[in-house]
Amino acid sequence: MEDKWNGRNALWMVLYLALYMAGTAITCFAGAIHPIVFVGYQIIAGILLAGVCIAAFRRIKAPGVAAIFSLGVILIYILMGDASAWHCLPLVILGALAEITRVACKYNWRGDLIATVIMTFSTFGLYGQIWFNRVYTYECAIEEMADGYADKLMSCSPAWAFPVVLIVGIAVSVLVANLTAKLFKLQKD
Repeated sequence: MEDKWNGRNALWMVLYLALYMAGTAITCFAGAIHPIVFVGYQIIAGILLAGVCIAAFRRIKAPGVAAIFSLGVILIYILMGDASAWHCLPLVILGALAEITRVACKYNWRGDLIATVIMTFSTFGLYGQIWFNRVYTYECAIEEMADGYADKLMSCSPAWAFPVVLIVGIAVSVLVANLTAKLFKLQKD
């Protein structure tokens, strides 16, 4: 657990970034399975990304880790041809918030745990539109998904579901981060 960037940390970061990007891509593609999975993106992201984030943050106690994660997901959106302001701006904000949190907490466990939760919101630009840009989401679902998907998506995403998904997603992220710390014997200083 080093407090500066060096060759070894850079190699670890490449591994963590690949895992983070893969987890984010799986989360994105999982939405095609069923509309309820799309609605639950935050929960899936918590399961797939929290362990990677906390491991990276605990290993590399230096600035830039969250920013690299955000840039990696923006790269995914660019490669998918889906790099809109709705998708990328939240990633820039999340990366900055996570970096600020880690620095403010002096790279301790609490700061890294909060930053981990923040970084599990990597797909917020996609699923947040269900509640904040419903007409656009409905139109995209009609164009891109199977018949009936759009109507099922709208019925699976009432307004009350948004805070439920966020709360459960945050709880899952904290649980997965703590399990990862225990399994991999990460320091909780």
